Amino acid sequence: MNLSQPIQMISRPSLHEELVERIRGLITDGTLPAGSKVPEKELCTQFGVSRTPMREALKVLAVDGLISLEINRGAWVRKLTLEELEEVFPVMGALEALSGELACKHITDEEIEQVAALHQEMIGHYENENLDEYFRTNQQIHETILKASRNATLAAQYRSLAARVRRARYLANMSQPRWQQAVEEHEEILSALEKRDGRRLAKILRRHMENKFETVRNWLVEQH
Repeated sequence: MNLSQPIQMISRPSLHEELVERIRGLITDGTLPAGSKVPEKELCTQFGVSRTPMREALKVLAVDGLISLEINRGAWVRKLTLEELEEVFPVMGALEALSGELACKHITDEEIEQVAALHQEMIGHYENENLDEYFRTNQQIHETILKASRNATLAAQYRSLAARVRRARYLANMSQPRWQQAVEEHEEILSALEKRDGRRLAKILRRHMENKFETVRNWLVEQH
């Protein structure tokens, strides 16, 4: 084989990477609740995979802080703690702010149109009080801004923490006033992005994350 010739890259995600996303989703939406044992055998059967890729996926989720791996006891979904989130949210706020600032330098007109379309879709979910779809579209907006930052290092750091933030936000009860406030903040995000005002967008995104944390913090306090 002549390795000097161009070789087409494999773009299909590996099996364990797909498993990571599937299991992360089950943890995020509460299907696998905090404090529960991860049913490895059942998941292997459900997804039609062997134990090897499953264990590789669980190792990744352990690094992400979503599960704990215990010798002779298997994998357990980690419980959310206020102390952990007090560390994670400010870091995520800083990463969000940086992604917004960089995005305003690099984003294309087509990407801005994509964010605007997602925003309108999100508004529709808000008006229909469809929280699950609202969160899904909301996430796509933030992911599009992150992609527009054109910074792979930033994206890697962001995604390593995003699952914990997403899980906390999904589980916390969002009041109607806070939901309305979040929508208004997204109006500001879109406006700053369309004007390519990086400094303003950074401030909005950081404040947006601070308000998310306040919602989560209040929810955690109510659980105790």
